[in-house]
Amino acid sequence: MNKTMKRFLLIAGLAVAVVGAVLLDRSWLRPGTLADAGATHGERKVLYWQAPMDPSYRSDRPGKSPMGMELIAVYADEVSEDPGVVMIDPRVVNNLGVRTAPVSVGVLSRLVETVGYVGFDEHTLHQINTRVDGWIEKLSIKSAGERVKRGQMLLELYSPTLVNAQEEHLAALASGNQALHEASMARLRALGVSEREIEELHTTRTVKQRIRVVAESDGFVASLGVREGTYVTPNTEIMTIAQLDRVWVIAEVFERQAAWIREGQSAEVVLDYLPGRRWRGTVDYVYPELDPKTRTLKVRLRFANEDEILRPNMFARVTIHGAETAPVVHVPREAVIRGGAFNRVVLALGEGRFRSQPVELGIESGDRLEIRSGLSAGDVVVTSGQFLIDSESNIELALARMEDGPRAPGPTQAIVTALVKSVDHANARLTLEHDPVPEWSWPAMTMQFEVAPTDVLVGLEPDQSVQVVIEQREAGRYVVTSVEPLTAPEHGGHDMAEPKR
Repeated sequence: MNKTMKRFLLIAGLAVAVVGAVLLDRSWLRPGTLADAGATHGERKVLYWQAPMDPSYRSDRPGKSPMGMELIAVYADEVSEDPGVVMIDPRVVNNLGVRTAPVSVGVLSRLVETVGYVGFDEHTLHQINTRVDGWIEKLSIKSAGERVKRGQMLLELYSPTLVNAQEEHLAALASGNQALHEASMARLRALGVSEREIEELHTTRTVKQRIRVVAESDGFVASLGVREGTYVTPNTEIMTIAQLDRVWVIAEVFERQAAWIREGQSAEVVLDYLPGRRWRGTVDYVYPELDPKTRTLKVRLRFANEDEILRPNMFARVTIHGAETAPVVHVPREAVIRGGAFNRVVLALGEGRFRSQPVELGIESGDRLEIRSGLSAGDVVVTSGQFLIDSESNIELALARMEDGPRAPGPTQAIVTALVKSVDHANARLTLEHDPVPEWSWPAMTMQFEVAPTDVLVGLEPDQSVQVVIEQREAGRYVVTSVEPLTAPEHGGHDMAEPKR
């Protein structure tokens, strides 16, 4: 036996084992209402037989489902008398990895988790402009991003206006007229000449052709809009200096969380590139306008940044701590199954019994969810494996409602086009690959049907297109009652046959 054949046999064996295990587990998971089919299987009482792929199909005797699969026995010790309650064997609970958690009562913090971007604290921004026209003859800052110190010379400016003002001031000093002296000094200050420059003018009695402009605070050059030799006016934005010892973080919160945010609340940020470290700050300002496109509200946070690790335009994960609620009922977030019509959890009732329970949700705080109604303290909910249990519970509850009350009559017959896949004359069965059946909300699929009367099978062969009439005789049982060939059999030619009328 070659390696390829051995590998094929090994894969086939594993596939059979997996299918067997799934069917075995499926046979232990049995929702149901108390019914009595009057049958026994060994020492255990069988209530009914159920289709493994369609729990709504039941029979009072062994057989096959409409899809051709063997029915599975449901025993009396596996079901509960309460509609919607699912009983699961402890071994299956362990295999499914079902975990539970108690329902808690306590206060929840209105945590808002979002993202934001670091930016300069605009209160620290300092714009450098001139008050006169002139030319920048010397520029000590060559590019944006350079660090500057308070008092550092930034540039030297030549301006005819400043030269004239200095000459007028020296003339006023020489005249001895106190009024002219004060007026000329006031004009120098108005034109932006520093006190240091004025003192040097008094000392040297020499007009300076270039006036120096110095930094008024420590920081970084956030923007630089000129080069040496540039002609500037009072409208020219020469440079902007910003500090990094404190920064802003601009975050956005959802519209539904806007009412939770107040100025002064504590906030935290975490950077992806520096895990494990948190910066703590406060909500500095809540913007008044909602973004009409994103439906979010901007929030400005302020953080100390003495080590200057937070840099403008960095991406940050933000947590804002809102006010705490009064004591409320809450559960782990993963316990809640969110649905379109309603939300629900799976209650663990003990002794292997479970039930799907609708709940009304409140606020979400971290990994906890407030439950406004549906649960109380002391209840136990399923936090892992609840989706399978929930589907079984809902199916059983729906079946119980149908059994307890009258159902509105639905269509009992459908006409559909199909392709013959196989014909079983001995058992009067027909396997069809049929188109969608809107009367019963069926998608296109391949199914096996009973046939009655059996003479409709005469002349049918595989790969033949037909139009069939399917009748629903009882819940879950569908029978083909008429077949009209649309094409002749493949080996008999490809001419279209006229449908029977």
